[in-house]
Amino acid sequence: MANVSLNQIRKTYPNGFEAVHGIDLEVKDGEFMVFVGPSGCAKSTILRMIAGLEKISSGDLHIGETLVNKLAPKERGIAMVFQNYALYPHMKVYDNMALGLKMAHIPKSEIEERVKHAARLLEMEDLLDRYPKQLSGGQAQRVAVGRCIVKRPGVFLFDEPLSNLDAKLRASMRVRITELHRELRKSGQPSTAIYVTHDQVEAMTMGERICVLKDGTIQQVDVPTTLYERPVNAFVAGFIGSPEMNIRPATVVANDGKISLLLGESTLIDVPAFYAEKLSGHVGREVKFGIRPESIGTPQSAALRNDEDTVLSQVTGTIRLLEHMGNEVYVYFDLEGHSFTARLMADDARMLDESMRFKPFTFSFIMNKAHVFDGETGMNLTL
Repeated sequence: MANVSLNQIRKTYPNGFEAVHGIDLEVKDGEFMVFVGPSGCAKSTILRMIAGLEKISSGDLHIGETLVNKLAPKERGIAMVFQNYALYPHMKVYDNMALGLKMAHIPKSEIEERVKHAARLLEMEDLLDRYPKQLSGGQAQRVAVGRCIVKRPGVFLFDEPLSNLDAKLRASMRVRITELHRELRKSGQPSTAIYVTHDQVEAMTMGERICVLKDGTIQQVDVPTTLYERPVNAFVAGFIGSPEMNIRPATVVANDGKISLLLGESTLIDVPAFYAEKLSGHVGREVKFGIRPESIGTPQSAALRNDEDTVLSQVTGTIRLLEHMGNEVYVYFDLEGHSFTARLMADDARMLDESMRFKPFTFSFIMNKAHVFDGETGMNLTL
């Protein structure tokens, strides 16, 4: 068993600053969990407490059935991949990978078998006789991962391991790490993985579950699709997704017996009946209206997706900028003094060109995919 249980974990520094505020989290045995959040949200601090590199101020941390609060890192059954690789420059790749096993007095024949097995998994058998200075960034990162694999830990810890790589290499490495975790699980060597990143694209593509953190507190823990489609609050909604969700102030109003949202001074936005029921107690109150860029279309494109479950609300905005991304077009427009981003398929945006800039244009909001958040607490009122 290599599940990781955090029970009321806190971190308070000598100056009184509380970085982690009593979090509870259960990482399942063999799961790939991603910690994501902005800089300063304490994701690396939590990871270091799990690793034993940072002292826990209060609370209980279990790895498997063992309380590990007072155990040294080497006694916890973990292996950690750092952001800077942490390779010994005077040792060849083979020796970098084998060092921990030698210090644990593993027989030489088993060390060789483990190192070569990890090299095969990571497709780096030709790198074993090189020195770190002879490696590219991606190769060095694979060595750092391989050094962890040979230990056969119960828990892998990754602290922003891809942040020093260029975008193309980062994309290929995140696929490789994800595949590697699945290969180990399939081969009978399942390891729990906890991966820290500030990149929500990495989080969405790698995590079986994602823990979203803010200011040392957990905002939401769930599978990627649920985080994206059913965010519990405005912070999660705005942080997950690229381009980010449009979240703008609005007022709940009763209009001709119907519940609507008033954006600015004159734009009324219709809401689905099941949203209206939940918003009826908020009439007259300011809320936050949220809609993802891909849930905004032209009347023509929205009509193509229209079915009996789709609720459309048409609004008129002024186009400010078009960004052509190949198969997509990002349309930036102003509506009642607020900036919005629409994400259109290229075919749906053919009627738009630079001549449309600063001119009014009608957009369709797909309202059954929109969200309304409490103006004060930020909690999602439409779940």
